[in-house]
This record gives sequence, C-alpha cells and structure tokens, in this order.
Amino acid sequence: MARTKIDYGIDLGTTNSAISRIEGGEAKIIKVNGLDDTMPSCIAYNKKGVLAGKKAFAVYRSEQEASLSKDIEPNAFIEFKRTMGTDKRYFSSNLDKDLSSEELSAEVLKTLKSFVTDEAVNAVVITVPAVFKNNQIDATRRAAKLAGFEHAEVLQEPVAAAIAYGLDNNKKDGFWLVFDFGGGTFDAALLKVEDGIMKVADTEGDNYLGGKNLDLAIVDEIIIPHIQKNFSIDDILNDDTKKLKYREALKSFAEELKNELSFKSEFNLYKEEGSGTDDDGEDIEIDLTVTQADLEKVLSPIFQKAVDISKKLLERNNLKGSSLNSLILVGGPTFSPIIRKMLEKQICKPDTTVDPMTVVSKGAALYASTVSLSNEIIDKGRTKGKIQIEIGHEASTVEMEEFVTLKILVEKTEGIIPEKVFAEIARNDKAWSSGKVEINQIGEVIETQLKEGKNGFEVTLFDDKGNILESEPKEFTIIQGIGGLNSMQGLTLNWGIEIKKRETGKIEFRQVSGLEQNKSLPATGTANGLKTQKQIRPGMDNDFIKIPLYQGEHGADGTRAIYNEHVYDIIISGADLPALLPENSDVDLMINIDKSQKVSIQAYFPYLDHTAEIDVPTDTVQSVETNWLSNEIRKAKGSIEELKDEGINADKVQKIENDITELEKKFDNSKNDVDGKQEVLTNLRKTLKTIDELSETTEWPKFEEELKEEFYRLEKANKDLGNEKTTQIVNHLRNQLEEVIKNQDIKLGKALAEEIHSVFFQMTLVYQLINFIRQHNQNFGSYHWKDSNRARQLLNEGLQQIGENPTTEDLHPIVIDLINLLPDIEKPSGDDTVLVG
Repeated sequence: MARTKIDYGIDLGTTNSAISRIEGGEAKIIKVNGLDDTMPSCIAYNKKGVLAGKKAFAVYRSEQEASLSKDIEPNAFIEFKRTMGTDKRYFSSNLDKDLSSEELSAEVLKTLKSFVTDEAVNAVVITVPAVFKNNQIDATRRAAKLAGFEHAEVLQEPVAAAIAYGLDNNKKDGFWLVFDFGGGTFDAALLKVEDGIMKVADTEGDNYLGGKNLDLAIVDEIIIPHIQKNFSIDDILNDDTKKLKYREALKSFAEELKNELSFKSEFNLYKEEGSGTDDDGEDIEIDLTVTQADLEKVLSPIFQKAVDISKKLLERNNLKGSSLNSLILVGGPTFSPIIRKMLEKQICKPDTTVDPMTVVSKGAALYASTVSLSNEIIDKGRTKGKIQIEIGHEASTVEMEEFVTLKILVEKTEGIIPEKVFAEIARNDKAWSSGKVEINQIGEVIETQLKEGKNGFEVTLFDDKGNILESEPKEFTIIQGIGGLNSMQGLTLNWGIEIKKRETGKIEFRQVSGLEQNKSLPATGTANGLKTQKQIRPGMDNDFIKIPLYQGEHGADGTRAIYNEHVYDIIISGADLPALLPENSDVDLMINIDKSQKVSIQAYFPYLDHTAEIDVPTDTVQSVETNWLSNEIRKAKGSIEELKDEGINADKVQKIENDITELEKKFDNSKNDVDGKQEVLTNLRKTLKTIDELSETTEWPKFEEELKEEFYRLEKANKDLGNEKTTQIVNHLRNQLEEVIKNQDIKLGKALAEEIHSVFFQMTLVYQLINFIRQHNQNFGSYHWKDSNRARQLLNEGLQQIGENPTTEDLHPIVIDLINLLPDIEKPSGDDTVLVG
C-alpha cells in the first residue's frame, strides 16, 4: 500500500530486536519467521552467507561451548550494540575480515525488514537508549543506511514505551517512571502527563548496565569460584585474552541458571563434558546447585544500581515513589521476580499490563505514524495510474474531533480523473463515516470524529455514478489521547563546550544556553561573548581556534571538561576566514540539534561579519587506551588517600574507595574488551567528579582567607584608582562576601572570587599594560624580537603614552603588537587555540 508516513518502528536491542508497523491504526508486531515477536540480535557467518536470529544464536552457543575445550575463531556475534560508536572490530574467519558494530547491526535490521513481504520498506524509526551518546546515535543511523533504509529517524526507547503504554491505559495525568532494563543498557525516564500531553521531565541512565552484567556476575561470583574450588584454572585467569574468552563462553551456563531459577527454588547445573580442561589437562566437570537466594545475592547489587539511578532521578525532581501514577517495566530482565520485588519495596508496585519485550517496538511504530515520509520516497511508492490524493491532518491530538483536508494531486496522476470526484472517510471500527463529499485539486476540509486511543481511517473515492475509483493513499491514522508527540523527546544530556575561564584560566565544561538536559527537540543553543586568544591570519591553516564539543550528565556545568563525553573538536582556521581576525575578537556560537539529534554549528565573527558553517561529522568512533585507563584508576586511588589524610567524612570516602575497588576488578576482567573498558571509564568519570566535590569541602578555611585577601586587594585598588561607580560595585561585592562566609558556600564563593578578580583586572589593567611596556623596555636585549626596530618603535610610543596619563584603549594595541613580535616560546603561556569565556 502507498504510505505517506513512516509507519514502521524497530526496537534494535542488545539481545533481542523486534519490528512493528501501523495497520488500520493499530501498532502490530510483525512476526519473526511467522512465529515469534522478537528475534535474537545475533549474527553468524558460514561459508555460504549470513545467518541471523535464532539460527545465528544456535551457532553462537555452539561456538561458545566449543571454545571451552579448544581455541576457535568466532563467526557468531552478539551484544554488539554495546560497542556501537567505538573502534571495536569483530573478526570473522569465514569472511576473513573485520566487522564493525554498525555492520553487524545492519544485518539485524536487514533481517527484520525481510519479514515484511507485502511492501518495500524504505523508512523506519529505530529506537536507541535515552542516554546513548551522540556518536552511538550516529552509528545507529549508519547501520540503518547500510541496511538500505533511505530515511531513518531515532527515538529514545523510554519515550517509545511511554507512547505505547499511554494509549493502552486510562491514566492521562500524573507522573510516570519508565524503568527500562535491557540486555545491555539501563534507562530511567520520568514523564509528566497533563490532559494527555506527555513530556519527558528528566532522564538518567547507564549505557553499560543491563542483562549482560547480570550474566557476567553469575559467571564471576558463582560459576568460576565453583570451578576454581575443584580445578586449577590459574593459567586461564591470569591471561587477559584467555580470561575474556572464558567468561564469555560460560555466559550460556549463567543464562540457563538465571532462566531456570525464575520459576524454581533451586537448580542443579550439571555439565559432565564440554566445559574445557584445567591447567593439568583434566576435563572440567560442573556439578553446581544454586538456590534462588544464591542468585538474589549475586544479582541484587546490579539491580540495585538501576533502582538507585531511578531514586536519584525522583529525588532531584522532588518526588517519591508514592508520587508516581505508573511505573512501567521495559526489557527482558524486568521479568525477574528479584527486580520486581525490589522496585515494589523501594519505589512502588510496577504496572505489568504491557509486554516489556514488545512495548518499545510498538511505541516506535506509533510514533512513526506521525512522521511524514520525504516527497522522494512517497513518489517512488506511487502507482500513478491510480488517482493520487493528499491527506492533511494532525497526527496526534487530545481533542475528540480533527479536521482533515483532502485534495486531488493532478500533477501526480497519470490515469483519467472524472469531472466530479467524491470522497468518503470511514473510521475502521465502522462507527463513524463522513458520507460522500466532493473534492478537487483545490482541497476540501472534512471534520472527523475520533474515539479514544488509536484511530484508523480509510478513504474511498467515487465518481458521480457511485462507482469506486482506484486511489491512493487509502489509509491514515490519528492518535487521540496523546498530544505533543513531536516535542516530547528531549535532550538527555547537557551539551557544552570546553572553554578557558577568563578570570581563573581554568579549562572547564561550559553548558551551552538552550541545550540543557531535558530541553525539547529540536533545540538551538547559543554561547555568546567568547574571545579568541590570538589573531587568526587569513589563508593560514596553522592559525586556528578550537571548539571542543562535549556532552555532560546532570551537574556537568563547571566540571573539568575531561570528565564529560567528548563529541568532536571543531577547528576554524585562517583558511575558513575572509580576512585577519585580531586577538581578543568576539565569537558567537549557535548550535542546532534536530529532532533526530543531528548537530550543526554556526560560528559568527562580528569583527568580520562572517559566519562559518560546521556540520559535526557522523562517522567518528571512540577508543579507550588500556594503559591510560589503568593510570587514571591509579591516580584516582591516590586522590582517595589524599582525602583520607585531610580527614574527609570516613563513610563517604569509604564508599568511593569501594567504587574504585569494584572498577579496578572490572578493569582486570576486561583489559582486552572495548565494551568493558568503556563501562569502566564511564563509571570512573562519575567517581572522579565525586572526589572533586569532596575535595572542595576541605578547601573552605584556606579558601576563606584567599577570598578575603582578594577582596581587600580590590578595596585598596579602588581606594587608589576607583570612582563613585566602582565604589558602588565594591560595596555590593562586600555584601555578597559576608553572605558567602556566613554560609561557607564554596561554590558561590568561587563564583564571587571570579567576579572580584574580574573587577580588579578591569580596574588595574592599565597598570598591567604599563608594567608590561616598562619591563620589556628595561630588558629589551633579553628578547628575540622578530623585528627589533619595530619593537623599539612600539616601546618608545608606549613610553610616550605612559607620560601622558594613558587609558587602557591607548596602550592595549601597542602591547598586542609587541606580543606578536615575540617568538612563540617567549609569549605568555597557555593553550591559545581554546576560546576564552
């Protein structure tokens, strides 16, 4: 059938995937092989080609079990979603080539698409975890392109689940919490619903927390200790490469344990053979009885991380579990009675009315029914011998009526169009129809009556004798009861840039106004008043400014930039500019993020009246160097010892120390695993931020003295150099100083210190310029001037100005010209490519 909306939604999961489409206004799962709702996100290669889903998973299981007793080259792969956007490669011996995560994901998408047998699928909405970083979203789009989709939109998984849930229940107001614990990632999304209008209020999550972590915990804490107790496997465990393969191979046993204990009180895992050999060449036999209590002890700490993330999300929005109207479960692991019991005890009783395995796919299809196809795709699908019509309407509404426009597209129709054409719109439940209404190429408006929930309509054309005319499109969908679908998806991370603080010289993450977490998409952010540190000469590639773009979690503003997720370094060089850009020139940034989270940037230079247009590349990948990560962990441990020496709250320090110990243990288990190292790095950054916050608590006594000293210095400068206006400013700062000291607020104190320093700098700048000229005049022969005659001329001019009571404006250009005559090694130090703010 001809479609004008995307109508197809895919849940591209870590362990399982599903595809749905809109049929008659309903989101219907397309059965995998005609039988199942989902298929394993597994790909295998044999000598004849590619396998996907269950067949591939059977190969994967066989390979893993075989690897316990011998070395094999893998040809089956799973959980590659966790390495999307990284440099991880999967080698297939049958193909004799490396494969990226995107290439493997593309095979999953192709397979899902192949189950649609009655029409070509050119466009799709693909879901991604809410806290997927920009490079991971880009990788998902690349996978869609490789799979042959001409148009692919991305939708956050919790949003998709909320859409499907919202249409299948009567709760139209209040707060909903989507608890999305998947095979590889965890998302918690808080939605506020008012009169059916849904809005994502806040999100939190972990890209490296999911079912894989549960399986590996069972391997590490139950299965391997059992094997160690009865056999010698030190050679395996002390070799990083062997250990990685061994843990992966044992995961199938962990899954078996987990599944059996979901409905049994205890289970005996018995493997007489196929478990490999120990260091002495003896066959390993597994005979292990595990109880539900044993399993709960191992899995509860992992589930607790997800519960804690959810509680943190509620707390920062001043809510409790009792404030929620619904707690919606998403993902296979949420079938576990362990997590359901934990959620009921610590937050509230979950709503189990939706299928955690299919709700995301269905929600994606419902959202897809609101997204228009491009004209190019629509035109490709036209059967032009039929009368072509255009149907205009709102895709979703909270009203019970909706105006629909119909018009004949004469230029798109190659068949005969009768002189008079009548149209009838009928709702699929047969409870309402419009009756026959004459339409033409100008258009006609018809008021449709809606029922609550999903509304499918069919359009039929007639001639003046009542004969049915062949036409397309024939169907359309209106979702009643949910409004604002196009704006409910928001930014799940703060977007910002790395800047050098003008007052302190500190390199930090500066949040871009308008791109804060939870801003609705599309979004536009601005960063104005930035300054260049050096001149940029036209046509010179070596003269450039650098704008490092980052994504940061809640509370990222003002943190060290390296603690956040680096997206891309935007470089603007002299080759991009039409003329000389002087030092200290203004730069105004505008960053645009569309609803599918594609990023573009405009950098405006007022001095040149020139705008540089930059599209952020969508093909970047990330890597984590093992030795560097090891060193970062070591430095973190050193910082903990410093906290102990400074007498910081022992309980808080102990918690951080425990976190680092756990991270170190995970790192030891995954030194050759890209996914594992990414997980360690993500959590290490969070711990380093906490260390910084605790370090600040020891700063107060010393900081208070420094702050007072800064203010007294400003007071003296004002007494010597100030006027009535500056005195008013100083008095205002004195009041702020008293408030900061009273509350011992170090964060506000640092902001005040920057303000005091800025006022002092402006007040005394003319004297700093005088000192610069005098110092370089007295030590003229010590500098390696590029043009000594010009330098002497400038210094003489400066000395003359000094004798005439100069202003900052008089001396500043002279000093700038002098600095440019110095070799780079003798210029003031610092990274002068980064913008100052």
